[in-house]
Amino acid sequence: MTHVEHLETDSKFDKNRNMAATSTKFLSVWNMEAYYGESYIVQGVSFDIHEGEILALLGRNGAGKTSTLRALARMDDPQLNHGEIWLDHKPVHEMKAWQASQAGIQLVPEDRSIIPGLTVEENLKLAQIAPPHGWSIERVYELFPRLKERRNQEGVTLSGGEQQMLAIARALCRDIKILLLDEPYEGLAPVIVQEIAKTLQLIRDQGITTIIVEQNAVAALKLADRAVILDIGKVVYDGSATEVLEDEALRSKYLAI
Repeated sequence: MTHVEHLETDSKFDKNRNMAATSTKFLSVWNMEAYYGESYIVQGVSFDIHEGEILALLGRNGAGKTSTLRALARMDDPQLNHGEIWLDHKPVHEMKAWQASQAGIQLVPEDRSIIPGLTVEENLKLAQIAPPHGWSIERVYELFPRLKERRNQEGVTLSGGEQQMLAIARALCRDIKILLLDEPYEGLAPVIVQEIAKTLQLIRDQGITTIIVEQNAVAALKLADRAVILDIGKVVYDGSATEVLEDEALRSKYLAI
């Protein structure tokens, strides 16, 4: 098991702070700290991910998983107060949310945020209303033939699984470098979970990097190459997803499975 020791002082952090800019890692997160008001939520999180990997970001409820995703996407809440985020050698920590999106970070939130009153295809076209563009709508339909069948149906009337497909498809319509998925399996039947997982594998085959936050830890671990486990806002494990699946004591301690 690989446990992560956090950087204890700013001076130690400063020695390493610029290494990410020249790292071979595709995404490097260094000592990230984020707050909701005065609540210290993300507490010195550091990890790396290679291009084309799927990383499962796991932990119990309240561990800081969603907050970490939102901080990576540079949302206003939580507020990033310290640390650095480098994506493909670009300093994401210096960006606003819209700039991070333009740089290739696409967040699919838990609620999926399908726009009411718009059809499936209109939701996709809206994602391409401004550059930079990603996949064409026809290419998206090749990956999600069910969406093509329902292209004229209002997006919010789709099934839960189809809405998740639409949310992912909409992210692909942007110029995507890293896909951040928050609870993509929430409320879905096991057969639909398997279908979404197969889709994410196909996306990985296209070279797209993915971070998945998921309460269904076993399903996420079976999909992922690597895992990072958070506990009360801190990284307590960074290593192989397979190792987590095989380590019952680790899963029991931090994931309750």
